[in-house]
Amino acid sequence: MVKYIFKRLLQLIPILIGITFLSFAMMRLAGGDAVTYMYENAGAAVSQEIIDAAKAEYGLDKPFLVQYANWLGGMLRGDMGESYVSHKDVFETFVSKLPATLLLTLSSIIMTVMIAIPLGILSAIRHNKWVDYLIRFFSFIGNSMPNFFAALVLMYFLSIRMKLLPVITTDNTALSLILPTLTLAISMASKYTRQVRATVLEELNKDYVAGARARGVRGKIIIWKSVMKSSMLTIITLLALSVGSLLGGTTIVENIFMWDGVGKMAVDAINMRDYPIIQAYVAWMAIIYVAVNLVTDIIYHYLDPRVRLENSCI
Repeated sequence: MVKYIFKRLLQLIPILIGITFLSFAMMRLAGGDAVTYMYENAGAAVSQEIIDAAKAEYGLDKPFLVQYANWLGGMLRGDMGESYVSHKDVFETFVSKLPATLLLTLSSIIMTVMIAIPLGILSAIRHNKWVDYLIRFFSFIGNSMPNFFAALVLMYFLSIRMKLLPVITTDNTALSLILPTLTLAISMASKYTRQVRATVLEELNKDYVAGARARGVRGKIIIWKSVMKSSMLTIITLLALSVGSLLGGTTIVENIFMWDGVGKMAVDAINMRDYPIIQAYVAWMAIIYVAVNLVTDIIYHYLDPRVRLENSCI
């Protein structure tokens, strides 16, 4: 098992380096930087010598490969650099925003599980009945709505019309968390309800389920002790992918609700061309997706004997 994990880690290192290199290159090719942006919006004329001196201070006058090598070396030493705008340590800034994103991710995952798994099972059990059609209809609607549209709908009804929840984040964290959590959970639960339904329905049509019914085993026991056990690989994969996408992709929702997390920090950094913050966010997303895929592979290795057999034969 240790050999398998070590092998997977070695395969993932080039991926991380490739992602960070491409993102670093794309930011430079896009043109503009924090120094130019800052002085252009200062409201006063600034000489080119001052701009060049500021760029030299941040190392922006060096060749691209030298800049990337310096950044990568700092990352490997645990030094993400200093923000061009706030002049604060990037790692400290990143860590200060991380708890808000983790809290939003956790609440969204919990709500998604509470909605998607029961509805998916119920839809599969009531296959082609009115309950199944109703669940599939609402899951189709929920899956079709972009996050920003769902956020605006929830804002309108729950905040503006009914005045139950704050429109944007306030000091009351519990109340402020509800709307962004609902926004993320609606899309995810709608998608995963259909996938759980398909997985459970496939298991229900297998021979071992027919055999259990013929022996007089109750339906609930078949569902929870046999069908769900066989469906766990798919469900775990869905949850793992959800964690990765939420930790790295809550940007739109965080900005709509002014939720002070990593995603909002990244958008603010992009607007101000704050390269160290942007690069830290890209590295964060890459590490999260790579780590989630690694953990999912390890879970597969434990739960599915076929995966263990395949890896032992390689």
